[in-house]
Amino acid sequence: MPAVRPAAKGAALLLLAAGLTACSVLAVSGDRTPVSDRPTVRPPRQVLLSASQRLDDAGGARVTVVREGPAGRRSADGTLSWGASDSAELTVTDERGTGRLHGQDGALELGYPGAAPRTADRSGAESLDPAAAGAAGWAGGWITGLLSNPGGPAHTMALAGRLTPLGGEELNGGTVARYRGTAPVADYFGADEGLSPARLTEVLGYYERNGVETLDYEFWVAPGDRLLRVRSTVRGTAGAVVTTTDIAEGAEPAAEPLPAEPLPVEPSAVPSAVASAGRTP
Repeated sequence: MPAVRPAAKGAALLLLAAGLTACSVLAVSGDRTPVSDRPTVRPPRQVLLSASQRLDDAGGARVTVVREGPAGRRSADGTLSWGASDSAELTVTDERGTGRLHGQDGALELGYPGAAPRTADRSGAESLDPAAAGAAGWAGGWITGLLSNPGGPAHTMALAGRLTPLGGEELNGGTVARYRGTAPVADYFGADEGLSPARLTEVLGYYERNGVETLDYEFWVAPGDRLLRVRSTVRGTAGAVVTTTDIAEGAEPAAEPLPAEPLPVEPSAVPSAVASAGRTP
């Protein structure tokens, strides 16, 4: 599972950003000037790069993901780790029901009650998406997104997007800073050094077929550059798909691997909207 590239690679960009990017007074950043107690002024790009690097350094997180769009609702909850050994332990609810997704060093397994687990390696993660119908091609990034360091979008949007500070708001009992980033699809994915040329072509083709031209992200950053929430909005010919990821950094992954047969789930645990969900961009 790809980790965020070191923030040091963006050092030159940070120097330019200080003069070229509209600055925001990040009153919740915890930074103070040496001669007063007033908050320092920090460019949004610097905040997002620092937040993504902090999460990368944390080595793991607990995530809660909700994706909603014209085709229905999907959700996931669990732990991720990255670094020397990558892992994922997630409960996933989608149009197949509620299953369990296990990942360990690139080997993936997704199982639902009453069905044999499906397996894939990281390069074929999208084949586990119900919308992919068994194909190995890109299916909108749902499974790939679940398995990735959630700080990755902040890093990529900081490099490729137009950033706007939205001020402060209350989240999780404290005041946090909120930012918006917008980028053309080609610019955003072109800034992701983890994509091979073949995969980049496949991803761009998917978004083009679905009429998606730009990607919109919002980021909530708490004091100390702690990334607490990421929300993406993808608007295409079928409508808008909104994915919100809440993040608690440093959560320990489950110690034991998932059993071969997922635990049974009560029918009432599957929202009716999920049962009719189809492919979403």
